[in-house]
Amino acid sequence: MRHGVVLFASDRGIRPADAARAAEEAGFDTFYVPEHTHIPVRRDAPHPGTGGAALPDDRYSRTLDPWVALATASQATTRIRLATAVALPVESDPITLAKTIATLDHLSNGRVTLGAGFGWNTDELADHRVDAPRRRTVLREYVEAMRALWTQEVAEYQGDHVAFGPSWAYPKPVQPHVPLVIGAGGGPKTFAWIARTADGWMTTPTETGLHEKADALRAAWAAAGREGAPQLHVLATTRPSPELLASWAEAGVTDAIWGLPDRSPDEVVASLRRQAERLGLAATRP
Repeated sequence: MRHGVVLFASDRGIRPADAARAAEEAGFDTFYVPEHTHIPVRRDAPHPGTGGAALPDDRYSRTLDPWVALATASQATTRIRLATAVALPVESDPITLAKTIATLDHLSNGRVTLGAGFGWNTDELADHRVDAPRRRTVLREYVEAMRALWTQEVAEYQGDHVAFGPSWAYPKPVQPHVPLVIGAGGGPKTFAWIARTADGWMTTPTETGLHEKADALRAAWAAAGREGAPQLHVLATTRPSPELLASWAEAGVTDAIWGLPDRSPDEVVASLRRQAERLGLAATRP
């Protein structure tokens, strides 16, 4: 099981490059940041955690651009993977976003993982002219179009939401395949989408029934004719314990994601080191 940390990167507190460097030095495998372009003041969409208009954290409206944040982290590190938890690709132009992600993968020597969501904040999506009931279809077309730009010498794509004729696009990612992990509530619709298009699932903070849902994901994966097994990234909401880690291993968890506190840089670095010690990472640090 790999262990990563997620920084709710904002315009205050520790900078992403400093947090990523400290995480790498502590022995963590992946560094994640989230994305929200903006938060409409008036919203009809309930937050999945609070169940209403209230947000659990004011950093939702203060998040840094994830790709700029990860670009700074890439230059401060050499080994740790750079990921989003989660990005919202449908809020960007897919051709431009494909260029951004490919450039980051090129500059980081192949360390990018795209963690993507469908978008719970439908008011935010609406400002980007994304029709909420179609957001899963839009994301699928964006992913297919970006993969064409990443892998084809002369790329083209024709869909209902993305279309472009034969084109050159460089750089290509260093990785032959940029991993895509979908962060969304676990259920048949999400698992069927993942089995068709993605490489794995990232849980939500309020997820329950992990073992049963992991089995359902693997069943959907097999039904889609996919080889191997899907990645399973779990957002941790408690401190680690031997029993918790054993349970996750039994469920087939490939990646555990531990949150960083919203505190001063020194406190965040100290927290990282304590968590690494709890997980036994320091002894295996390269």
